[in-house]
Amino acid sequence: MSFWSNIFGGSNEDAEPVTPVNLENAVRKAGRAEGRVQGVGFRFFVQSNAKALGITGWVKNMSDGSVTMELQGEPEIIERLIAKIKRGNDWIKVTNFELSDLPVVGGENKFAIRY
Repeated sequence: MSFWSNIFGGSNEDAEPVTPVNLENAVRKAGRAEGRVQGVGFRFFVQSNAKALGITGWVKNMSDGSVTMELQGEPEIIERLIAKIKRGNDWIKVTNFELSDLPVVGGENKFAIRY
């Protein structure tokens, strides 16, 4: 396991597509994290863990210091990722996490960091 994988979890391969989940079982969630979530590798942490779990979507820093994301996959797997996000690591400290439902997006096969 690499140094960065050890710290952030998941895979450190950035451009590899994930296997899309069966859309019949999929859900899509909009998330917003607040706390110490910028300047600490949070987007990479979310992306790495999402890809390792087979979740598609994206994550993006916002100008107010929060981070927004869209997560798509099987409900139980999404819950596992959300638990990891809320738990954070030595640098990441999520103090508030909001979640809402979105329509599933067909054909999505990657998890991206948006700028």
